[in-house]
This record gives sequence, C-alpha cells and structure tokens, in this order.
Amino acid sequence: MERLLQSCRIQNQLVRQCLAEFLGLYIAVLIGSGAAAQVITSQGTHGSYLTMQLGSALGAVFRIFVARGVSGAQLNVVWSMSLWILGRQPWRKVPLYALSHLLGAFLGAATVYLQYYDAIQMFSGGQLSVAGPNAIAGIFCSYPADHLSVWGGIMDQVVATALLLICCLAVEDRRQGLLPDGLAPVLVGALILTIGLSMGSNCGFPLNPARDLGPWLFTFIAGWGEEVFKAGGGWWWVPIVAPFVGGLLGTRAAHSSTSYSSKFTISTRHRVQVKSLKQWINCK
Repeated sequence: MERLLQSCRIQNQLVRQCLAEFLGLYIAVLIGSGAAAQVITSQGTHGSYLTMQLGSALGAVFRIFVARGVSGAQLNVVWSMSLWILGRQPWRKVPLYALSHLLGAFLGAATVYLQYYDAIQMFSGGQLSVAGPNAIAGIFCSYPADHLSVWGGIMDQVVATALLLICCLAVEDRRQGLLPDGLAPVLVGALILTIGLSMGSNCGFPLNPARDLGPWLFTFIAGWGEEVFKAGGGWWWVPIVAPFVGGLLGTRAAHSSTSYSSKFTISTRHRVQVKSLKQWINCK
C-alpha cells in the first residue's frame, strides 16, 4: 500500500504547488458559497448575514491550512503579485497560481450548485435570475447593492484589498515576533471576518479576482446567461480589476511605513523585471 501511494505522488514541485492552490480555492468557495446558499435558500431560517461572514472567514482559515505546507497558501493572485513585487517568488508562478485559483473557484461553485440544486430550484421557481426577490446568483459571486455605483464599487474594493494586504504583510512580518505555529491562518480568517462585518454591505467584499471570476463564469454557463455580465451596470469587471489596484497600494503602504520594509527587499534576481514597480513601492 505504501508503495502504491508513493507511485501516485506527483514529483514535480510546481505541479504540486498549483494543485494545492487549486484545492485551497475550491475549499474556500465550497465553504463560503455553501454558507451563503444555506442562508439564502432557507430565507434566513438556517442562518444570517453573520453566519455567511463566518463561513467566508472559516473557509479562509481552512484553505490556508490545506495549502500552506505545499505552496505557502497564497490563494489570491493579488497576494501572489505582492510577493513577486517584494522579490519573494518568481514571476512564472503568478499566472500558474492564478489559473489554479480560477479553476478551483469554478469547480467550487459547481459543487455548491449541485449540492443545493433542489433548494435553488425551489427558491427561484426554476428561473435563475441575477436581480429581484428570487435572485440566487449572489450565492456564488458578488453583486453591488442597489445604492452602489460602479465608481463606488471601485473605491470599496481598492480600500478593502489595500487593508487586506497591509494586515497580511503585518502578520508575515517576523520583526514583530514569531507567531505560534498555526496562528497566522486564524488571524487571516479573523481579518476576513472583520472586513466582511465592516465593509460587506456594499458588494460583499470580493477581494480576490479569481474567487469572483470563477463562479461568474460558472453561473454564465449554468443557466444565468449573459445577465451576469450586465447586472449592476456592467459591474462584473470591478472585483477583478480593483483588487489589483488596492493590492499595489497596500503593498506600498506596508513597505513604506512599517518594519516590513526593512525586513524584505526586492531581490536581485527579479530586479530588472520589477524595476519600475520597485521604484514606486520604495517611493524613489
């Protein structure tokens, strides 16, 4: 049996890392969207807004535990970009991880849809819609509240993602002291919960481009159609683009104003690739 398990082990480290990233996002969507599906399809009798936020937060905790021993649990292409800018990983991993995240989020949404298929059909009356009293697409990805404009959504996501990066970099900063093993994922989960409770009413705090785009693509082909791209005045691109802006601002803020900047610098290996970004991050 041991020999059989050994023969099934993937030897290529990068492939194993991509699989870990894929599995992490799959678990995050399975738990987060599953919590939302339970609340929405039960019309609030089996949970509330708080339980949805707890689902997202706990999904973040367990996805990190699943992937951190293999890939470091980046699980967000914005975080991957930040690590590349800081010289902590090569560029080639960024698009590969992003694709892994996209596939994991897509299949996570598909699993939740199949798991809650009967409840979704009953709640929606068989009409899969994005807006209205029986709208169900919000289980899988973010949509703006009625009061939110596109520019308001951009501001929301830039601020929320910048906060995410600043706090995650602070957790990673060893100059502040080593954390007990296993505490960092819990702190990240607490951070996700905090953002959800303080910034979630506008559009559900997407923060992660692949976490939104994967389920968006799934709902497009699963029956919601092109309405998913028309809703909210063409909102769909905001949670994909704005987090990159917020991530860059958050990386700069953390690098410029905390002890993190003196601990991690841009490596020589990637100096040519990110020269202009380095100058901007370092305010030179």
